[in-house]
Amino acid sequence: MARYLGKETPRVDGVAKVTGKAKYTAEFQVPHVAYGFLVLSTVAKGRITAIDTRAAEQAAGVIRVFTHLNAGRLGKAPAPGEPPQWSWPLQSDRVFFNGQPIALVVAETYEQARHASRLVKVSYQAERHVTDLEAVLDRAVTDPKNGAKPPRGNPSAAMKAAAVKVEAEYRIPIEHHNPIEPHAAIAFWEGGQLTIFDKTQNVYGVRQHLAEGLGIPADNIRVVSPFVGGAFGASLKPNYYPSLTALAARELRRPVKVVYTRAQMFTGHGYRPCTVQKVALGADRRGKLSAMIHEAFHNTSSFESFSDNTTGFIRQVYACPNLHAPLKVAATDLATPTWMRAPGAVSGMFALESAMDELAYALKIDPLELRLINYAEVDPESGKPFSSKALRECYRLGAEKFGWKHRNPEPRSMRDGHLLVGWGMASSVWGAFQQPASARVTYRADGTASVASATSDIGPGTYTVMTMIAAEFLGLELNQVKFELGDTRHPQAPAQGGSWTTSSVGSAVRGAALAIAARLLDLAQRDADSPMRDVQAADVEMLDGRLRLKSDPSRSVDIAGLMRRTATNEITAVHDSKPSPEREKFASLAHGAQFVEVMVDPDLGTVKVTRVIEITACGKILNPLASHSQEIGGVVWGIGMALEDATEIDHRYGRIMNASLQHYHVPVNADIHAIETIFVEEDDTIVNPLGVKGMGELGMVGIPAAIANAVYHATGRRIRDLPITPDKLL
Repeated sequence: MARYLGKETPRVDGVAKVTGKAKYTAEFQVPHVAYGFLVLSTVAKGRITAIDTRAAEQAAGVIRVFTHLNAGRLGKAPAPGEPPQWSWPLQSDRVFFNGQPIALVVAETYEQARHASRLVKVSYQAERHVTDLEAVLDRAVTDPKNGAKPPRGNPSAAMKAAAVKVEAEYRIPIEHHNPIEPHAAIAFWEGGQLTIFDKTQNVYGVRQHLAEGLGIPADNIRVVSPFVGGAFGASLKPNYYPSLTALAARELRRPVKVVYTRAQMFTGHGYRPCTVQKVALGADRRGKLSAMIHEAFHNTSSFESFSDNTTGFIRQVYACPNLHAPLKVAATDLATPTWMRAPGAVSGMFALESAMDELAYALKIDPLELRLINYAEVDPESGKPFSSKALRECYRLGAEKFGWKHRNPEPRSMRDGHLLVGWGMASSVWGAFQQPASARVTYRADGTASVASATSDIGPGTYTVMTMIAAEFLGLELNQVKFELGDTRHPQAPAQGGSWTTSSVGSAVRGAALAIAARLLDLAQRDADSPMRDVQAADVEMLDGRLRLKSDPSRSVDIAGLMRRTATNEITAVHDSKPSPEREKFASLAHGAQFVEVMVDPDLGTVKVTRVIEITACGKILNPLASHSQEIGGVVWGIGMALEDATEIDHRYGRIMNASLQHYHVPVNADIHAIETIFVEEDDTIVNPLGVKGMGELGMVGIPAAIANAVYHATGRRIRDLPITPDKLL
């Protein structure tokens, strides 16, 4: 009987967060700290011909102004004749995007640094730039890693022969992560040893990046990041400011702190790329898909090729013998995009699930029925069986809860007084990933335990779920376990992203706890008359201070007494977990279904999402309280993506025009109405020992498509270009 796993558990770090005890990066107190403020370029492409820092250097409190002329080396110098690349800040006079850092002013106070940053005068030789993806589509190249898979079957011949076909183009603008906590770093040196506090999803990744940039051994660097106030992918790759902060601290021989302003965040950490997708679906009259051709294009930067694998998951969604899903990326004069919650999947599924809705109307088949007709019983890509797949049950339960059978399929046929009512649905998919991870557990004779792994907690509740897993397998109360994360002094863990933390780090914590039980059994078996002789480690469990036989709890030993008798103060175990070879025989995915109601004002074109039912199948649910919260958050973000999110760029200057939370719209409480999240649990012993699959990304994947489909049902207007703003409906 599980004591914690599967039960609603409040956050163990909740009190620290609401009382201000939890320290975020910029809040660490370091004596004698100096403050850095960034100066950003105002042209999108070209070179700096002159940079005048005299007035800034003479301003009150200024210690130094770093530019490409005096900053010192970061990373490897480009080989002779090679063009300078923008992977490290302040390394050349080249400008690759508007908003690129070109100087760092360091002063005694933040205000002094900020004031002096405005006194830096820069002259440029500007070059012609392109920031509009549409203008460079013809220059897009196939992404070698994600976009070059050969076609399945013969899609073009099947498309020609299809009885019914739909073809459409779908567009998603650039979108920005806007976490509450701005990115920040504080760096200080003690001899050759660097300690840096950084807002990151991957402390080991930042350590490696800084070792390369600063040319010092990774072992000389400690990266600390105990709390992250939201990141959503914006801190997966090392950003440019930690290396700059560490460089300044080394040069000045004192601690330096750099914090982004909200506007600086828009060019400081990547974004969801601008995407154009061309989708063609072919089917017979009964609705069986015979061909899917799904071409995606998105932008990258001029100096780095990035891909979010837009068409990766769509290959595994429907049973269709003929499919081609290429992805091409085109260089633009903008900063490099990055992963943003549900990267690739939410973009690809917006196009595919909108097209499926269009096909349903062309065939006069219910959209849910069309999905069931094309349900994939095995992975259409590899032919492997699924380790588990409860999507059919998600559809059934969602339709029943939502009242889908009462839907009149005719657009503009349903009303609530003056308002048009629309019902739409979509499917979602995400991987059930597991990465290698390591955790350390120390069990003490007083019945307390410390657990550590260098993972992150960007908000999903990692502190809590790891504490639950450790307490479960050590047989302790939650308050007897202390879990620590976000420090390169802890065992290595993967970046927190991809919804793989619980499966990866959780499996390592479980493994380390079981290793403690095995060590205790070993101690117990040294007694000749032990009730534990002839027992295997797999047959015992720890509970309430006793090591006992699972099949016969009366056979047990008191752990504290055992440790006293054997003069053992504490036992430490480190466990490395990795995916089992068994997984290779199966396809493992998490699935879900979304049913959405919208109300549209026909005079104003305003859309309100009045009701959402989200059904999710992602293995075992370890903490339902946090899990429902994760899914609600995903739905809210999906509503934002469908109706509000858009980064506006003035292509004349390559400049972002709405780099603020005043002008970049995200959902507020008034935008959010009834959201119900339901889990269909799967018993999957193949994905990992805990049976969990990812859910953090999955929650938003189908939402934008479901909303767009509901808007069509309400209005008869098919909006293929996000966000769905009132002007597009009038």
